[in-house]
Amino acid sequence: MDPAAAFEFTKGRVFLYEADREVTCLVEMDEEPPHRLNEEAVDICLTVALMVDATIVDEIHVMRKIVIDGSNTTGFQRTCVVALGGEIEVDDLKVQLQTLCLEEDAARKMGGDGLTTRYQLDRLCIPLIEIATAPVIYTPEDAEKVALALGRILRDSKRVKRGLGTIRQDLNVSIKEGALTEIKGVQDLGLVSTVVAFEVQRQVALLKIRDELARRGVRREDLSKDFVDVTRVFTGTRCKVIEQAVLNGQRVLAVTLPKFRGLLGRELIPGLRFGTELADYARFWGRVGGIFHTDELPAYGISLGEFDELKQALRIGEDDAIAFIAAEEENALDALRAVAERAKQAVDGVPNETRGATLEGTSHYSRPRPGAARMYPETDVPPLPVSQEYLTLLRGKLPESRAVKLARLMRMYSLNDKLATQLVDSEYDVVFERIATDTSLATSFLAATLTETLKSLRREGFDVEPFSEDVLLDLFKTVDEGVIAKEAIPEVFRWLGSHEEAEIRDALEALGLRMISTAEVETIVDQIVQANEELIRQRGLSALSPLMGVIMKTYRGRVDAKKVSQILREKIARRGG
Repeated sequence: MDPAAAFEFTKGRVFLYEADREVTCLVEMDEEPPHRLNEEAVDICLTVALMVDATIVDEIHVMRKIVIDGSNTTGFQRTCVVALGGEIEVDDLKVQLQTLCLEEDAARKMGGDGLTTRYQLDRLCIPLIEIATAPVIYTPEDAEKVALALGRILRDSKRVKRGLGTIRQDLNVSIKEGALTEIKGVQDLGLVSTVVAFEVQRQVALLKIRDELARRGVRREDLSKDFVDVTRVFTGTRCKVIEQAVLNGQRVLAVTLPKFRGLLGRELIPGLRFGTELADYARFWGRVGGIFHTDELPAYGISLGEFDELKQALRIGEDDAIAFIAAEEENALDALRAVAERAKQAVDGVPNETRGATLEGTSHYSRPRPGAARMYPETDVPPLPVSQEYLTLLRGKLPESRAVKLARLMRMYSLNDKLATQLVDSEYDVVFERIATDTSLATSFLAATLTETLKSLRREGFDVEPFSEDVLLDLFKTVDEGVIAKEAIPEVFRWLGSHEEAEIRDALEALGLRMISTAEVETIVDQIVQANEELIRQRGLSALSPLMGVIMKTYRGRVDAKKVSQILREKIARRGG
């Protein structure tokens, strides 16, 4: 039996599922048996498995994996092993893979209140590929490189969704004398090395706390589960949290942590102290907002007098600490039991646990590590044989590897290594080839615009993700036909990024980007030359650059800079410049 699942069951948790008739089916609502495995999803998984030279199983069997948080209407997640082994190369490091699985995504958590948690079912059952590496990664930097390499392989397949929220890294981190900690939900590849480094730092700090407790002579049996009601201590408190709890008829319960003084306030990693670890356990097991402890008092409106009275109520020694909670009595008791148990684990060192990643690269306690009884056969989905004929067919359709594509782009389109690499590492390599084939625009310009310009706009905060291949092709054809200038492209992208479902012609009309005719350009240049005769007389052709700046500042996006430069050069030369 999974102890975490049993605990959740005893507390009477309620899960409220929100379904949309347009996107939710009876399977997702657990109102009819599941169908056979999605053939396209299996095809994609097998393709990726062949790309990493994994050994394909003869028959795919679906398993059920227990989940305890309500994110699956069935109470379990369906998953199946598609391939075993395999290897990828990352710089000079050969990384072995363990498994490649096909599984279903969970429902989206939308919030909750008390014991009720709300989920939307629109994401449930979306097929996922899960790739597990062998324990052969030894530095945070290598972990990030491996994650990036796997992402590139998936991108090369051209059959997976990408972007934040669609790819999630689960990191299993352990150190000598530490414990296996699983950190789930790292969405940003650039955070992988930070998360791993912080987890190593956290475990090292916990081992130092273990050693300090041993030096102080603390044993597991010294940590009591005797909880004391100290509500009377805070009868007239100015602490808003405790005051409100007492007014609502709740209790303030406390537990002594012998010889833990100074350790609860010790920083493990930036923004995370050992007391925070205890609070995370209290939140999970007791459904409370957090805890107070004596290493941070007096504070939060708790006076020095209340602090002293609290110590007297529990009769603690000089080296002892106190953790206390203001909540409903049942919740406070569950939370303090969790705090006492986490304190016992500190005597041993680092606990095995599952943690959730934060956007800053730190982590927080999420739930206990699942037990061995978590997985069992799915009886509603028949096994799927994988024939050698099918695999032979897939091998004949494998996508280009990154190295092969890089060399081909450089050879076929005369791109330098930098631009070709940027293209291969982006999602625009396919549309680049479409545009290069359908227009006469310079390939280096196309590559730079699709990678550097769009990346720059993304950094500015503009949403460039919705641009479809057809929209991009339409825009570059507009430039190729001379309807707008190259310089207008960033402005068009900005406008499109803030107007959903708009088309190129809508952007051109809204921005007034009609190209100025050659005759109009001639007139504009004549006016600029006449207004700057003295500058031309003094500097000759050197006046070209500042005069170009004047014209382009006013007409950028509506004139071809190359054409303006040519006309301006000729007119300056006629003036004797």
